[in-house]
Amino acid sequence: MIIVDDALQRRHGEGRPIRVALVGAGFMGRGIALQICNAVRGMQLVAIANRTPDRARQAWREAGVEGAQVVETVAQLERAIEAGTPAITADASLPCRAGGIDAIIEATGTVEHAARVTLEAIGHRKHVVLMNAELDGTVGPILKTYADRAGVVLTSADGDQPGVMMNLYRFVRGIGVRPVLCGNIKGLHDPYRNPTTQEGFARQWGQNPSMVTSFADGTKVSFENAVVANGTGMRVGRRGMFGPTVPAGTPIQEVADRYPIEALLDGPGIVDYVVGAMPGPGVFVLGTHEHPRQRHYLALYKLGDGPLYCFYTPYHLCHFEVPNTVARAVLFGDAALAPLGGPRVEVAAAAKVDLKAGQRIDGLGGYMTYGLAENASTARAEGLLPIGLAEGCTLRSDVPKDALLTFADVDLPPDRLCDRLWREQLERFSP
Repeated sequence: MIIVDDALQRRHGEGRPIRVALVGAGFMGRGIALQICNAVRGMQLVAIANRTPDRARQAWREAGVEGAQVVETVAQLERAIEAGTPAITADASLPCRAGGIDAIIEATGTVEHAARVTLEAIGHRKHVVLMNAELDGTVGPILKTYADRAGVVLTSADGDQPGVMMNLYRFVRGIGVRPVLCGNIKGLHDPYRNPTTQEGFARQWGQNPSMVTSFADGTKVSFENAVVANGTGMRVGRRGMFGPTVPAGTPIQEVADRYPIEALLDGPGIVDYVVGAMPGPGVFVLGTHEHPRQRHYLALYKLGDGPLYCFYTPYHLCHFEVPNTVARAVLFGDAALAPLGGPRVEVAAAAKVDLKAGQRIDGLGGYMTYGLAENASTARAEGLLPIGLAEGCTLRSDVPKDALLTFADVDLPPDRLCDRLWREQLERFSP
């Protein structure tokens, strides 16, 4: 990936910047716009789509760009691109269909809306970078199928924890060490957090309370690790993952013995997390090596005596690294992280409180459900409801607190694309 900077510099020198459109002008989207406009030579942000255009205008303004123009048709957008005028639109399909755009960055955190944007972009042969583990962890494998057919790259983003884990996984595998655990380092895990409990933190950092809740209640880490499992072939060691909590400040090198060794060494390895370790909020990979002489060298290089060796990245820089993903996709056809095939791990919906028949389920990071990672084979055998499909479903029956919801417990909303894609994914990848 170090070659990305030189490749972008060449595009800058040639006056041929990669042209990018951003869908979603929330907290993370605005950071991406700021980064591309101020720190990335050889790349040009040409349009921002947001259902509330004023938020898109705010993103341009925070990036130091004035004179953004609202466009309502593909032709208007294409003229703006040709003239070098930054564009704003409420219609995310416009940048997906417009000529002169190489890649779409999807950063809405939605499932249904993002699925429509992603399919539209793929259908017009644009690379898609997902800053959206929720979409990827729900229907990523079937979207990757569509991308492959169109000859474009669909990828998760560098900088977000799944992308950082995958980069580290590839490094570890590349030096001949067998990765057996890919892990997140977390500071908090409480499945009963909700937008009210997280409101103060969200206000402090200018974030959405529901998004912050999904970080705290375990839904986000479940999605992130499902995406990594789907990209590596790993699984979870048990429902919900092991997720040990260690004393605050425990060095990450000291957590390996908190996971059952047989779960790591038997099979394809696992995805998991730890709460309280340092350096947070980084990521880590545990690996093993069978060659005795190489184990001798690893001990010499201060990685210990094995059988597990700990590699870690002490940070994840989210929006700072997203342009690298765009360049990898457009210039090298390389995905930072994409599904290998069918789902290995899913994120099932569990009741955060006692749920009653007739209630309509709220969204991710809400008051009613939290996500638990489960191996896809088990989830399908039990008919578990993916939390990515839970929003808007109406309960047919009562579901007690902490019980997992099944498809039999709910009526799905009519005519959703995400449901159609999920069924297609199930049919495409069923044994």
